Amino acid sequence: MTVRIGRLAVAGLATAALLAPALPASAIVGGAPDAGEHPYVGQLLFYVPDAVDPRFDDPGGWFNCTGTLIDADTVVTAGHCTYAVGVEGEAPADPLQGGTDVWFSVEEAPDYSILDPSAGYVPDRNAERYADWSAALDASPTWHEASATYTHPEYVDAAFLLHDLGVVELSEPIVLPEYGSLPEEDYLDRYAGSDRQRGLFESVGYGLEDSGPKFSFGGDTRRKADRKLVSLRGAYGYRDIAVMFSHRGGGTTGGTCFGDSGGPTFDITTPEIADENIIVAVTSFGMNYNCNASGSYRIDQPDDLAFLADPAGAYGS
Repeated sequence: MTVRIGRLAVAGLATAALLAPALPASAIVGGAPDAGEHPYVGQLLFYVPDAVDPRFDDPGGWFNCTGTLIDADTVVTAGHCTYAVGVEGEAPADPLQGGTDVWFSVEEAPDYSILDPSAGYVPDRNAERYADWSAALDASPTWHEASATYTHPEYVDAAFLLHDLGVVELSEPIVLPEYGSLPEEDYLDRYAGSDRQRGLFESVGYGLEDSGPKFSFGGDTRRKADRKLVSLRGAYGYRDIAVMFSHRGGGTTGGTCFGDSGGPTFDITTPEIADENIIVAVTSFGMNYNCNASGSYRIDQPDDLAFLADPAGAYGS
């Protein structure tokens, strides 16, 4: 069973998992508070007009993911975090591009106090919830709205893990001293075979700290975990697509869980490499509901780097 670790549905003032098969979602299990180490990693809050929220009579759902600024106004995340995002509350003409109903915060604990609880809108005021929440987010000094979203042009939602990469362009810059950086082509291949033993990586995310079939814990704070490379073949043998990292033990501190796919995994093998903020993969999917096995989408392949170099150009813009 593949469980998308990404889009964690927003239930009220915080987040709560929609635990359903083939639903992406993930964040940090174990690990430690980020404590300002990755100020360019933030949380995405976004609206999908066609998504079903079972509490409401009409469609429209809010979700969370994690993303990484690679410059002042460009966020790299997972493709299932940008697919079918709304445009002013309406479905986009093309689900692969153009969505604007995304807001991004780089706060360690993003401010959800500005949003009225969903319970007050159930069951027939979903459109009013969108209007109120979007207005509150637009007025917030810590939430930054998107001007456009782009999903990898070969992305198919039913087979999300094959091209699980997306970009959010912000309507205003977030000026920081440093940002995440992209890898060179085939970057992770340097850790193939026995060389994987020397690699050390760090995943960052905002999602749940633990999860099971009938419980969940934590979320909505930025956390980090040190991890080792387990396999470049990832799940189902997709060597150049999915990559698997450890979950606790063996000198590592944690793993990923439901809450916010799209979060980065950085190469921190040496202090010099760590200083470069190289994103080698984004969190993509889980293998079960217990958050003890997951897969990440490696972003160092030629098609991914070409897309990231010019997301709009991939669609002729």
